[in-house]
Amino acid sequence: MTITPTVRPDEPPVTALEPTATPPGLWKTPVLFGVFAVLIALLPLLKTRAGDTTFRLAAETDFVKLPELKAPSDAITWTTVVLMLLGAGYAAWCARSGRRTPLWLVALFGVAAMTGFLGWAAADETISVIFLLGGALALAVPLVFGALGGVLGERAGVVNIAIDGQLLFGAFGAALIGSVTGSPWVALLAAMFAGALVALVLGVFAITYYVDQVIVGVVLNVLVIGITSFMFSQVLAPNAAALNSPPRFERIPIPLLGEIPIVGPILFRQTILVYLMYVAVAVISWALYRTRWGLRVRAVGEHPMAADTVGIKVNLTRYRTVLLAGLIAGAGGATYTLVSVSQFNRELTGGAGYIALAAVIFGKWDPLRATLAALLFGFAQNLQNVLSVIGSPVPSQFMLMLPYVVTIFAVAGLVGRSRPPEADGIPYIKA
Repeated sequence: MTITPTVRPDEPPVTALEPTATPPGLWKTPVLFGVFAVLIALLPLLKTRAGDTTFRLAAETDFVKLPELKAPSDAITWTTVVLMLLGAGYAAWCARSGRRTPLWLVALFGVAAMTGFLGWAAADETISVIFLLGGALALAVPLVFGALGGVLGERAGVVNIAIDGQLLFGAFGAALIGSVTGSPWVALLAAMFAGALVALVLGVFAITYYVDQVIVGVVLNVLVIGITSFMFSQVLAPNAAALNSPPRFERIPIPLLGEIPIVGPILFRQTILVYLMYVAVAVISWALYRTRWGLRVRAVGEHPMAADTVGIKVNLTRYRTVLLAGLIAGAGGATYTLVSVSQFNRELTGGAGYIALAAVIFGKWDPLRATLAALLFGFAQNLQNVLSVIGSPVPSQFMLMLPYVVTIFAVAGLVGRSRPPEADGIPYIKA
């Protein structure tokens, strides 16, 4: 007996399976690659820059002296444009094959794009690679600390918009206590305490009283700006010698490691805060994914009810994590007054906490990725300084907005699909 399948008149005929279309998100990277390649190509077409560009790869105090790299500006630009187009073509082939663009290709494309831009902008000038990258690292330190604090808070389910307030209050505490005690270490502890104090207020309103976390964070930022500005004008400024002259952390070169060409001067001739940043990134990345504590933190951020069911105290875990995040962000604020400026001024952070928050999103709530994103934003800030020094033809207004443009491009265009922790921003009310 033969069984004939019944087909309803309104059903389409059964056909062979067709290959699924390439997900549209995979094409975002090759399209952006192509756009950036065109933009770099337009630079010499719109304004010709005759002359040679020199890249200096060694500092004056280096034991090993690397030779300078010198080439015609136009040759550098057009060579990098060709490489960028090849990278865009390979990224398009990956997207057509249903694969994501490799991370190494994104990194190489970024290096090529920046080399082409600097080759055009620095015609007849010398770019110190050590100064460019070392300065970028120094500027990224508070962003990294702030991003680490943001990752921890949001992994536990608390949106930390108050990163900027924690950085600013940490800088204020370090300046005041450092000036009184004369010890940078005591000043660092004071900065961490100040950041934790802001985090405690955030926790009380967000965790205990269920206030909207975004609103609380914004209000705290404004409150800290008001308090520190008032204290600066009424207390610090009239007594600058006694209350606004904190000691500074000096650079500590690490023997042998500091003599490695290029890498040594950038990574291993820094202040103690940079070395503490290395430790913080490594420890938090390990603890968040390899320890029982990290499992509990991620559990209360993803499924607080399930975590409560197995005996995890959700709100207590959130409080502890938010306070730890405040301690870390406060340490980042100490960078401003103990390393960079050596005194406190109004709104000293300049909104760096919001860039750190963007690094959290760009890094997809992962400590290591958020650190890399913060380094990218620090590089954008230092590039503005380098272009000003060499007298670049790029308008000064564009150089001032460069770090924020990079932030917008990173969050809106390069991050792709990013999912925060499931319970991020949602207060836990125990039934």
